[in-house]
Amino acid sequence: MDLLLRGGTVYDGLGSPGVVADVAISGGRVAAVGSGLTASRVIDVSGLAVAPGFIDAHCHSDLVPLMDDAQPFKLFQGVTTEINGNCGFSYAPSAPALEELTGHAVPGWSFAGYLDAIEAAGPTNHVATLVGHSTLRAAVSGFSETTSVEAMAELAREAFEAGACGLSSGLIYPPGSYGDTEELVALARVAHAYGRPYTTHMRNESSELAAALDEAIEVATRARVRLQVSHCKVGGLPNHGQASMLLERLRSARARGVDVLGDQYPYLAGSTVLAALLPPVALSGGNVAARLSSPGERARLLELSSGSGLWRDAAPGKVLVTSHTRPGVAGRTLADLGGTWDTLCDLVAEDPAAQMVIEMMDEADVVEIMADPLIGIGSDNGAPVGLEHPRTWGCFPRFLGAYVRERRVVPMAEAVRKMTSLVADQFGLAGRGWLGAGAYADITVFDPETVGHAGTYLEPSARPTGIVHVLLEGRPVVEHGEFGGARAGRVLRMA
Repeated sequence: MDLLLRGGTVYDGLGSPGVVADVAISGGRVAAVGSGLTASRVIDVSGLAVAPGFIDAHCHSDLVPLMDDAQPFKLFQGVTTEINGNCGFSYAPSAPALEELTGHAVPGWSFAGYLDAIEAAGPTNHVATLVGHSTLRAAVSGFSETTSVEAMAELAREAFEAGACGLSSGLIYPPGSYGDTEELVALARVAHAYGRPYTTHMRNESSELAAALDEAIEVATRARVRLQVSHCKVGGLPNHGQASMLLERLRSARARGVDVLGDQYPYLAGSTVLAALLPPVALSGGNVAARLSSPGERARLLELSSGSGLWRDAAPGKVLVTSHTRPGVAGRTLADLGGTWDTLCDLVAEDPAAQMVIEMMDEADVVEIMADPLIGIGSDNGAPVGLEHPRTWGCFPRFLGAYVRERRVVPMAEAVRKMTSLVADQFGLAGRGWLGAGAYADITVFDPETVGHAGTYLEPSARPTGIVHVLLEGRPVVEHGEFGGARAGRVLRMA
């Protein structure tokens, strides 16, 4: 045996109660779980929890491996695998029209070329990547409201052949928001042909949540794909209290044979582009600055926003601008900056890729959703720079500390299942997400008494506590809380 983790409380990731045991590792796999085992190297983990490496169901770390330095921000949370390409946006196939919205100019990759580039750079943890509906649309027709579904489907097939782990959509963001249900069904049927899931940032997560859930379930029903409902929430003060409705929709769909799950981050605030406060038509065709400079267009967009959407449900004092090209804007709320519709339009016109953190959920809804066995954990992180949402640096330790240890929303064995096998099975990550003989030795060792995260919205990047050791396929990459510097992650290509 290469390595032995001795004397910890082992959680298998399948929901079984923890048992005190040794974990023996050989050749990158778990060789045995039991007692009386030996190995050439022994790490004493008595008093600690030993679990499969956490799998983050919802990430936006697509370009992180290309950063100059290794980025261990997920390893410090116990995360060994990330699912990227969410919310309809992947960085392949090539879609230059998206650069204004994303703020990133990237090479003209095919999907295979993108995965090759990430592999060559060396990810710090394992990564799997979805192909995005908005990216497919932009690659074929830019920000036009009409497109060729057949051409999009062909690009989707190329992505799945290259190893994409599923199809994602982000239906509040253009150009994906221009697609109708029929378009989504057609693309999801391509995913079905490859046995890949469909994940969705739904068309609405607030006042029209029920209809958005119905659409997502219809797509999955007609295409017969596994469905992942991204960052499950009830947004906006007028809509609070609808967690039961959301969960009942998911349970009812499962009873009808739809393989549906969801993910959630344990916070009351979300994070996205500031432009999401505007109706999607505001970004149609690009040239955002020119469109928003027209008083008549601003008035039309405000009228469109009065019926539904984030602007109606947002309080300017609860919208924190976290990145902007204008000096002095980041770190201030929309209320601090003026708080009006014109303030918002000015800020987006200057920087269409500006980011925000927006507080819009109710604690009772968050806890009810979290307690349900259909819901896993997904951070919805951004890149680990600047004033990002604290979930980027602390989602999983916060869940374990604030909600599992302190509030006891779910028992530890169930918490581990939510972060491991629940996600691995949904995305077809064979051999990962569970801890037993034959599994990949992606392992997280943590202290249940100290795990947590003290990051705030204004000081988000605090180092999490309580994550002691992290192994990638048997190789220790975090030992005694410190990162060793290795880019030991793999690009996981689905076959």
